Amino acid sequence: MIKDLSSQFSLLHPLLADIRSVTTQNDRARFRENIELIGQYIGFEISKTLSSREREVTTPLGKAQCKVLASQPVIATILRAGLPLHMGLLRAFPNADNGVLSAYRKHSDETHFEICLQYASCPPLEGRTLILNDPMLATGKSMIAVLRELQAYGTPKETHLVSVIASKQGVEVVEKAFPKVTIWTAAIDTALNDKGYIIPGLGDAGDLAFGCGTHLSSLKTGS
Repeated sequence: MIKDLSSQFSLLHPLLADIRSVTTQNDRARFRENIELIGQYIGFEISKTLSSREREVTTPLGKAQCKVLASQPVIATILRAGLPLHMGLLRAFPNADNGVLSAYRKHSDETHFEICLQYASCPPLEGRTLILNDPMLATGKSMIAVLRELQAYGTPKETHLVSVIASKQGVEVVEKAFPKVTIWTAAIDTALNDKGYIIPGLGDAGDLAFGCGTHLSSLKTGS
């Protein structure tokens, strides 16, 4: 299931305009804050679909019946680009459990790469709600690799994938591999370039948030 939040105007749209623009996106603090806000807003949308329970709360004047989450989700992110989006989702779900995975592109040349996983830490997922986030759903390879890695932690009751910008191709690839997941995104772009980056997209989200970095394996292989 695809939840394309760009189909109706909301406060997500001016945030998207800001992070896409070459005139404003190089302000790293501003870029990270915008990504966090997008994560919080998408978390709010996801919360509408989750199970709730009644809880009695004592006020200064009496008793009130309030709705709260029936159970806390597990929010997992892909390092390093996913950190601001992850923090935004934690604003929406401050008591959630957390999972962290490290994945990167290992290039054999400028246009061909495989996804390498180096680290994974996650609480048990059996019967729980999993919210996995990565700001750019481009080729879909990272999402698929991480979802397969997370299978070792159990089978979630439901799985939500969160991206800021997705490509049409990436969405289709993930849907084919994991047809039961729900994909939430603030925008879907139509194309990928020959290096697997979303067009028009916004560039490299990790570099924009934290500065340019080179993975150690890239230094060793010259990729």
